[in-house]
Amino acid sequence: MSSRELYTQDPGAYLWTVPAGSPARFSWEYDDGRERLLALYQKGKDKQWDANLRIDWAQEVDPYDPLGTPDESVSLYGTPYWDRMSDKERGELRQHYAAWQFSQFLHGEQGAMVCAARIVETVPDLDAKFYSATQTMDEARHAEIYSRFLKDKIGMLYPVNDNLQALLGDTLRDSRWDMPYLGMQVLIEGLALAAFGMIRDTTTQPLPKQILTYVMQDEARHVAFGRLALRDYYKQLSDAELREREEFVIEGCYLMRDRLRGLEVLENFGVPHQEAADITENSEFLHLFRKLLFSRIVPCVKDIGLWGERLQRAYVDMGVFDLGNSNLDQLMAQDEELAEQLDAERFAEEERARVGEVAEAIALGEEDGDTA
Repeated sequence: MSSRELYTQDPGAYLWTVPAGSPARFSWEYDDGRERLLALYQKGKDKQWDANLRIDWAQEVDPYDPLGTPDESVSLYGTPYWDRMSDKERGELRQHYAAWQFSQFLHGEQGAMVCAARIVETVPDLDAKFYSATQTMDEARHAEIYSRFLKDKIGMLYPVNDNLQALLGDTLRDSRWDMPYLGMQVLIEGLALAAFGMIRDTTTQPLPKQILTYVMQDEARHVAFGRLALRDYYKQLSDAELREREEFVIEGCYLMRDRLRGLEVLENFGVPHQEAADITENSEFLHLFRKLLFSRIVPCVKDIGLWGERLQRAYVDMGVFDLGNSNLDQLMAQDEELAEQLDAERFAEEERARVGEVAEAIALGEEDGDTA
């Protein structure tokens, strides 16, 4: 089935063209490069994987409860709209919410793929080009995975959210080579990691848990890449140049914060726009979700050297300033460990199953021998 038939709303033109003024840069210095960045490049090569083989796509998913998350995670929960809904309608609402969330993941991953390719083209350092090439493949794999999950398991897609599209456009139009790093590696990837993590840790369904766990293992490397490259570069910039980047971060963070409401879903269920906005703003779950979503961005921004007074005030206004002291390395290490742990558990189960099959075959053989 064509994805065009699965969209809940007409996305308009199916091809979005973003003009870019960034020059392509070639480097004729084939030196060894930065040790830590080359180590990350080696890790990126070593950790490539095939979504068709590593993920068990045979697992069933109930499209009306694809994530198995509690009712409290739905912003309509506890409102008169929720109380009037039948069980069937509540299942349809869960389907729409999951479709909206994973559709934004899908569109963001395509944006990440384009940005990673842009970094290969525009970054001046060869070691950064090497790593970005591995990331481009990672992002292609993620877009493949989310597209398949939405089409085959949920059966529904949502168009790209206006705020996400605006941030992608701003990131790609900027001619400065570091802006795809800042917009994608720090803001969009950082926020995506936190969103993935919250669903990974609350879903009771094995397939989305597998998908998110394995995707997050890749994303942890991507954020580390952005930190390494930008931390070095931003030490060389003037105060005025740093303020320009901070303004971009402030605007991007507000855009991403406002992106998370999912008003499109509520409007599809007959809730007027302003009332939908009021309901989501009063949702306790959304407040918690928003704070967690910035748990990766704020410490990363501080780490790369963007921590001016205006940026700090913006984070105070968003209620996330205290996250600047979070241990980002520990969070990233945990993302990688959980993926390795999931692999170990799955391989152990498969091995036990194989042992059982062998034992059963031996027992059947012995019975046949006794009969003979």
